[in-house]
Amino acid sequence: MISAASAKGYAARAVADGPATVAPPSFDGQGWLVVINLAVMTAAMVLATMMAVDLIRHVWRRRAIDKRRHPVTVWRATIFCFATGMAIRCCGAAIVLWGWNPAKPADTGSLLLLQRLMDPVAVAFGLSGLALAYMAAPGMVKQLRRRPHPVDFWTALPLLKRPAAIVGLSLLAALGVVATR
Repeated sequence: MISAASAKGYAARAVADGPATVAPPSFDGQGWLVVINLAVMTAAMVLATMMAVDLIRHVWRRRAIDKRRHPVTVWRATIFCFATGMAIRCCGAAIVLWGWNPAKPADTGSLLLLQRLMDPVAVAFGLSGLALAYMAAPGMVKQLRRRPHPVDFWTALPLLKRPAAIVGLSLLAALGVVATR
């Protein structure tokens, strides 16, 4: 084990002084829990990033048509905030799990610090999404009750093939990395 003296920072020293575990000690040696967390955080990061990028592309394509206070614009902005917050938060958790290495406490400590730096940014996006949803709710409800359009979820079901594949691949990757550590 690397000595605490060669590790820089509190997080790095905690990793150096702690047990040489294959995942953060908070998992208490439960490999199945590491697999689930690694798969879920990785898949959620990828899927939320895909959603945020897709929304940016839609906004850019329709920038001349959609106005700022239009319900579609508000809806897109709200979902963008939630997706971005989720992507950032899950990215922080995923990189710590992917990069956990007690043999390199300085690197692992840097990842832990990076995760904590990302958390407030993620929460800021989440709170922005909540604020947009809260402020827009009265107008959106009024607009939706005026001319309701039924939403047919079943026709959009094939759109979930790619996200399901990402979840499956993330699970396989997580199984592989935890099994080989």
